[in-house]
Amino acid sequence: MATIDEELGQLERDIRQLKIEYDQYFGGGRKRPPSEIEWRIELLVKRYSERGGEMKFGQRFRFNNLTQTYAKYKDIFRKKLQMKEEGRSQRHFGAAAKAIEAERARAHAEAPAPADRPAPLVQAPVVPRPSAAAAEVPAFRVVCADPEHETENVERLYHAFVQAKERTGEEIHKLSPAGFKEFVRKKTKDLQEKQNCRNVEYVVEVVAGQVKLKALVKS
Repeated sequence: MATIDEELGQLERDIRQLKIEYDQYFGGGRKRPPSEIEWRIELLVKRYSERGGEMKFGQRFRFNNLTQTYAKYKDIFRKKLQMKEEGRSQRHFGAAAKAIEAERARAHAEAPAPADRPAPLVQAPVVPRPSAAAAEVPAFRVVCADPEHETENVERLYHAFVQAKERTGEEIHKLSPAGFKEFVRKKTKDLQEKQNCRNVEYVVEVVAGQVKLKALVKS
């Protein structure tokens, strides 16, 4: 039986494929709209809408983000299908899809406490230099005493770190939730043993256009 993360991964792939097949359909490369894959997406969306209580914080965030993207695509599909049936001229679907992905990226950047974030359905361009807005982002802080049992705090810290790097245009492809969690676990234990403390405060902030992750001893 597939895990929740596996099924969310399948949902993301299906949404991406649905966009491709609708693009082909509207461009004349397909005779029929991709009803089968759309039906599969609807089943997954319905299933996890009813099982929200079974998902972790990061999984809920990922699911909500995917369903919002899918809903926006559906609205475009509906309008373009209507235009196709009426024989009216159509705006290229790719432009509308890029607009959705740009809005999705902005929503990620503004989310107050996001968790596991999937790769974007359409790759956004890398920002070469940090913007003034990125430099003004307030520091994110969280206190950990036992990271292995404070999963939500570690998830929030990880995604604050990832989002800050995305805002400044830094590389994130080598980061992973599992690797980050292990780093926080080891760092917390190391400071607790060396500094004889219980709590460690982690701070994500942008300094001179670069993202810094600090670990501070708390009494």
